[in-house]
Order: sequence, then structure tokens, then C-alpha cells
Amino acid sequence: MLRRISLYLGAVWILSLFFVAGAGAEIGIDGDFSGRVNVESRWFPQAGAFSGQGSHAIGFVVLPKLYLADAEGRSFTLSPFFRYDNADPRRTHADLREAYFLLFGEIGDGEWELRVGIDQVFWGVTESQHLVDIVNQIDLVEHPNGETKLGQPMVNITWSSDWGVVEFFVLPYHRARTFPGKSGRLRLPLVVEDEDVEYESEAKDWHLDFAARYSQSFGALDVGLSVFKGTSREPFLMPSANSSGAPVLVQHYGQIRQFGLDAQLTVGSWLFKLEAIQRAGARNLLGMEEDYVASVFGGEYTFYSVFGSAVDLSLLGEWNYDGRGRNATPSRSPNTLENDFFFATRLAFNDVQSTEIVASILGDVDRATHALSIGLDRRISDQLSLDIEAIHLLSIDQADIHYDTRRDSFIDLSLIYNF
Repeated sequence: MLRRISLYLGAVWILSLFFVAGAGAEIGIDGDFSGRVNVESRWFPQAGAFSGQGSHAIGFVVLPKLYLADAEGRSFTLSPFFRYDNADPRRTHADLREAYFLLFGEIGDGEWELRVGIDQVFWGVTESQHLVDIVNQIDLVEHPNGETKLGQPMVNITWSSDWGVVEFFVLPYHRARTFPGKSGRLRLPLVVEDEDVEYESEAKDWHLDFAARYSQSFGALDVGLSVFKGTSREPFLMPSANSSGAPVLVQHYGQIRQFGLDAQLTVGSWLFKLEAIQRAGARNLLGMEEDYVASVFGGEYTFYSVFGSAVDLSLLGEWNYDGRGRNATPSRSPNTLENDFFFATRLAFNDVQSTEIVASILGDVDRATHALSIGLDRRISDQLSLDIEAIHLLSIDQADIHYDTRRDSFIDLSLIYNF
């Protein structure tokens, strides 16, 4: 599968380069080529909970981006992704993050945009998790925080005017979530199958999904209202057995309906943030269908020019709530985020190197599950930057589904070259 995907991405990339160098130049198309290459090392201080798990992984990421535009502003964006990892074969993977055509124009007092192809959409305002963000699937082998996304095939129509921005999405194909393999760290006790995926819909991964969002700014208040109907991006993991008879977990994706609200209020140095959803049709941890409400609420305060220096200090706090309580499904590792507090501090040095340090702690109120994270970003030169991250699992409750990841604290070092 990976070989076929890699060959496909390579063919599309080579054809695009020939186009911008040859025919594109003849018909007045401008091109821009950029991207990044990461060399990464991840170290786990403790031995893994399962046999075959190593303590050190090295690899690299290639994420180029090609942008083509004609004289009228119509454009095509192509951004393939490839990662190599020496420790977990599942983490070695390729994807099309972006591959879409963009058209735009004006009608009356408003403007419209049409995107057709593969793209990434980001919704939400909070830091600890993005409840309303549902268009793209999570690329979970990239990072346990669930922030990295797979490319999503779509037709996206956007209309913007003085009364707000309206977006409509037609999503013709579903992407299954990626999970660590048998030798991967940060995995569940049973390996999640990546080939055997089940769907509630008879159309399986070709079910036609729909999403829409309205957003507007009312002075200091930014508000977004969204709706989604189709195949869930969050799988229910069912115990099963593979072809060899070994116990595994199989991904099952049901049909859901979700209404979402995200809002951010700016009051001086304060930012107040809210995300809330009402979801119907999803299964809980016990496998029973349960409609529920979930929310994230918090605030951020920034002290500018601390002690007369160029440093800005931000303090953040958020509360995560899920109406299913202990029957909530694990949205990310190692927490289920059904009654959790998130606290963080951010130091932005505002120097030439754009140095930034972020430290955070995520803790469950009802369980003894707490995780500490510290990250440093710093630019070394115009093209080279350094990213260091340490995640320490302070404790994981024995009742938590991620209990076996208690040994998976890690330090991640990434050297990034931008071109």
C-alpha cells in the first residue's frame, strides 16, 4: 500500500514540475516551490510495556509544496507528505496533505471561493483540544496530541460578505485514522488493525458526508456555528481477531450528526475561549449509542513586555467536559478528557530567533492521570530551526484505557530545514 501511494505521489509531483517548467510558462502561469525537511529523533527513557518496542526512533519528514497561479489568480496547490521512521513501520507513511484547485470571484457585495480536491480545514479556538474540528481525519501516528491531519477529499464553497462567512463542504471519501503498530510506542494494549475497517453505512468509506460553518465577528467577539452529518472521524474500537487468530482492535465508524459552537472574546489582555458540541449517533466506551454534549472553556491572559523586556508571558487555563463521563471514548492519548483541567504558560521572547517556550499540564479530575509537556522552538538561521519537546506521563490511572502507555514518556528533537 505504501509503495503504491509513494509511486502515485511521485508521479503527480513530477508531472506538476514539468508543467510549471514547460507548458505553464507558455500560458502565463507563475509557480512557487517551498516546503520543509525534518530530521527527527525520539527517545523513550523507559523500556516499553510490550515486546518489540524500542527506546529510540529516528526518521525524517519531507513536506514540499508547489503553488501555481495564472494571471487571473486561479491556482493549484500540491503538498505531498512523506515520513520515514525506523522503529514503527506504521509510522512510515505517505499522504497528500493538499492537492486542490482554487477559483474565486465576486457577486454583488460578496466574494466566493471554490476549492476542489484534497485540503486541510482547521476549526476551533481552544488549546487543549478542538472539539468542533471534524472535517479532516487525525494522523495519530504523527503525535499523540491529535493535531496533525490527513488530507481530505472535498468540494468547498465559501461565501463571504459584511454579514459573515458561510462555508459548505461536500466530503465524498472517508479516511481511517492512523494508529501505531505492534512495535510502536504510545499504543493501546491491543494493536489497532489498519486494513480491516468497518462502517455502519453500506457505502463504507465512500459515504457522502456534508458539513457547513458560519462565522462572524461582532466587535471583540468572534463566533462560529458548524454542523456535520456523515461518517464519524472518531472510530469505535471493537475487540476482534486477525487472520492469525491474535486478538486485535478493529475500527468501526458510525453515522453521526454534530452541531458545534466556537467563540473567542477579546477583552484587553484577556482571551476567553469556548468550544461546544452536541453529537448524536456515536458509540460510547461500552459500545452503546449515546447522544452527548461536550465542551471546552477557558481563558488566556498575556503580560506584555515583562519587566520592561521584549518577553511576553501568557497564562492559559481550560476545562474539558464530556457528558458521557467515564464512558467517554479516548479522543487522544493518554486522556479521555471527560473532566480534565489544562494549564499552560507560554514565553515568547520576540527575538530575532523567534524563541518560544511552552509548558503545560493536563490532568483528570476524577482519575489519577496527569501529563506534563514542555516545548522549545527556536530559529537557528533563516532556513534552519530547532524544535525540542518533552512529554512526561506523571501518572495514569489503572482504569484508564491507556494505562499501558505509562512508560511512554518521551523527548523529541527535530531539526527543520525550510526552503
